This record gives sequence, C-alpha cells and structure tokens, in this order.
Amino acid sequence: MSKKVVILAGGLGSRLKPFTEVIPKPLLPVGEKSVLEIQIDRFKRYGFKDITLATNYKADYVENFFGDGKRYGVNLKVSRETKPLGTVGPLKLLEHELNSPFIVMNGDILSLIDFQKFYDFALDKKTLLTVAIKKILMPYAFGNIFFEKDYVVGIQEKPEFITYALAGIYIMSPEIFNWIPSDEYYGMDSLIKSMLANNVPIAKYELEEYWLDIGRMDDFQKAQDLYDRHFKEEGQVDVSLALEGTNHDVQDSRNQ
Repeated sequence: MSKKVVILAGGLGSRLKPFTEVIPKPLLPVGEKSVLEIQIDRFKRYGFKDITLATNYKADYVENFFGDGKRYGVNLKVSRETKPLGTVGPLKLLEHELNSPFIVMNGDILSLIDFQKFYDFALDKKTLLTVAIKKILMPYAFGNIFFEKDYVVGIQEKPEFITYALAGIYIMSPEIFNWIPSDEYYGMDSLIKSMLANNVPIAKYELEEYWLDIGRMDDFQKAQDLYDRHFKEEGQVDVSLALEGTNHDVQDSRNQ
C-alpha cells in the first residue's frame, strides 16, 4: 500500500511577521533546516516518501526550494490553490490522487511522533478521520480555594489545568472526500463538526512525543532553542543555498 502524505504549506503566517513577509512560514529556518525539511526527513524515516505540498502563499518559493524532492530521497509534488481554501479545502484538489489512507500535517508543526505507529493505529480503527491530540498543561497563577457557604473547606495551590489540543496531524481515508466541498474555504473545525453532527465516528490518537506548533514568535524561538536536541542530523541542506532560486523574488518583495 502506498503511504501518502499531504503537508499544508499555504498559510500566510501572519503572526510571524516580518519574517513571513519575505519567506513563507514552512520555509523559515529552524537550526540548519527549514521547517518543511525537518518534516520531510521525519516522514522519510518512517517510509512515507510520496509527499504533496499544498501551497498558496508564496507557492513559487516552496516549489523552487524543493523541486521534485530527489535530493531528499522522496517523491515530491506541489499542489497550488488559486484562492485560499483553508486547512481541509486544499485536499479536494487531490481527490483523484489519494486513493488509500493518507496523512495530513500542518506545515508549521514540529514533532517526534512515530508516523508508522500512528498510521497503524488509524488503519486498525477504520474511521474516515483519525486526529492526533496533545495534552497541554496550563499553569494557573493563583491558588484555587474551595468553600461551602461562608467557610473554607480546601485549597489547591497553583493547580495545572489539563486540556487537549488538536496536534495538526491527521490520517484520512479516501471516503473523507464525500464530506469536503469543492472550491470552497473549508477548515478542519468545520469538517469535524459536520461529521459529529452526522454521527460519523472520529478516532483520536494521543501523541506523547515532542510536539510544537510554530504559530507565534516565542514558539519560533523555542524551536531554535530545541533544534539540536531533537532534530539535528548529518547531511543537511543549507537553507540559504536552497533559496538562491528565489532571491529575485525576495528583492522584489523588499522593493514593493
């Protein structure tokens, strides 16, 4: 069975300006690699070598950067939106190419998730959609007081609240396309709500490995700080060299 991957690499990255005014967020350097290079390396490690990059914002940069993927040891394609389609809408453009269960991953996620374990879990559940989730511990700055009427009965000093976040990594079966409208902005939240409203089961997979959503400037800095520990490997491609083919676009954007 061909194990295919779609990486959503078309976002504007508005919260990472001014960096993303010049370079699309998935190409921002983390350590000695771009975010997308790290993701592709991780997929390759687990045998996922058929990868499509779904692009919109600065799609030329992404295509020039990666080419056909040969230098990374993968089969790479670039899909372009003609207008923003959200986090699920771009998949509809690939409906005829994705004929077996496939992974979808946001282009701003770094994780040490075992993709094969995740894939096997999803196949066993036989659902149209399996979502990876990550436990988030949120510290509370104050003590929590418990009382009955006018009397204190307990205290909890600075408790941690537990919530679970969508990790931006999904496995979908081809039948999922019946739930995705054509040529329409459609997000993951809308898909999940629609499926739940129609009693369509959705599986969840809790990942315990390292995970980071690079959505804000402090997250980007955190990725830099932790790169050596989690993702540094031999044989990296220099980001500045890979971007040489887009230097004229960078200059143009600065002059506008």
